[in-house]
Amino acid sequence: MANLRALVKRRKAVRNIRKITRTMELIATTRFQRALKRALEADAYTRKIAEITADLSHNLSGEISHPLLVSRPVRKGLLLVITANRGLCGGYNASILREAQAAIQRYQQQGIPFELEVAGKRGITFFRFQRLERSREYTHFEDRPAFAEVEVLASRYIELYSTAAVDEVKVAYMKFHNAARQEAVVETLLPLGSLTIESRRGTPVPPTAASTSPSGSTRWRIDYEFLPDAQEILAELVPTACKVRLFKCFLDAAVSEQIARRIAMKAATENAGELIKEITRLYNRTRQANITREITELITSAEALK
Repeated sequence: MANLRALVKRRKAVRNIRKITRTMELIATTRFQRALKRALEADAYTRKIAEITADLSHNLSGEISHPLLVSRPVRKGLLLVITANRGLCGGYNASILREAQAAIQRYQQQGIPFELEVAGKRGITFFRFQRLERSREYTHFEDRPAFAEVEVLASRYIELYSTAAVDEVKVAYMKFHNAARQEAVVETLLPLGSLTIESRRGTPVPPTAASTSPSGSTRWRIDYEFLPDAQEILAELVPTACKVRLFKCFLDAAVSEQIARRIAMKAATENAGELIKEITRLYNRTRQANITREITELITSAEALK
């Protein structure tokens, strides 16, 4: 039979844990709303600048190009893994690290040397345990990454790619689609040839102004007038597109982390509530059994005295 005092202490401990997880859930909800607002604000700008860059690179194909748009054989790669600094966020970190490991295995199987950079203490600890060498580690990116901090990182990647120190830059992170769907992915940051032109809705244009991609979607050709010069505009726009894309990766990672933590803490709070109910039922049964036993002993003792 369970000890009543032990049950009381256990129930009290679980209630304290429930208070903590409930508080963490509320904090994660607040941070999620703040991170979501930043991600949505940056999304429109990211899409538009990617769209314009893709239009220019498509229209100027064969005339003017930019080094960041040109793909080349991969002799050395660079992989940036974005994880969280803290745990208690469900399978968030595990999903990202699983995709990162798959990318690392592809590099190793193809015999391609690569540099591994990790943002987040959880990822750093994991790769340290795996005995994988990290060229750089970052722990200062929290739930509110600043563009100035990300710009420094992106500028270095642009320099490495432009000087052929690396031939591709990939980013492993949690991509945010909506509040109900996030996906761990490994995306190519450089070269920027992965930029796509989305189909536009509106007034139809002559068929000669459109081309059909292999997937069947229509890509509309837009004519631009350049002032002062197309090369100067492209030289300014392409690096900016790269920086903005990397910044969007960090914003997606931040909002996805808070969603995962909110879900994990909500589940923990609900589980703590169920556990409190079970302990309370066990306490009541044990207390009732003790009372029944004491009454039985009194009756037995009274009968023995007759």
